[in-house]
Amino acid sequence: MARTVDCVWLKREDEGLDFIPWPGELGRRVYVQVGKQAWAAWLAHQTLLINENRLSPMNPKHRAYLAEQMEKFLFEGNADRAQGYTPEA
Repeated sequence: MARTVDCVWLKREDEGLDFIPWPGELGRRVYVQVGKQAWAAWLAHQTLLINENRLSPMNPKHRAYLAEQMEKFLFEGNADRAQGYTPEA
């Protein structure tokens, strides 16, 4: 049976992640409080941030920025928008 969590992003119960997706306390918090649908939404947003802002996951400053944005996106609802990105009509 799949693990379920009370997802803070969806504000309802959702299937939980299969593993801790990020190192440290933030990763454990995501594992306990974020469902698979919310995590998929974050990954899509993270991809936009990486591509539009030309970030490198190998750069420690960029990783720190992405961790900050992940926390804002999942727990606060106010992450940065990708500069220069305009969604298709």
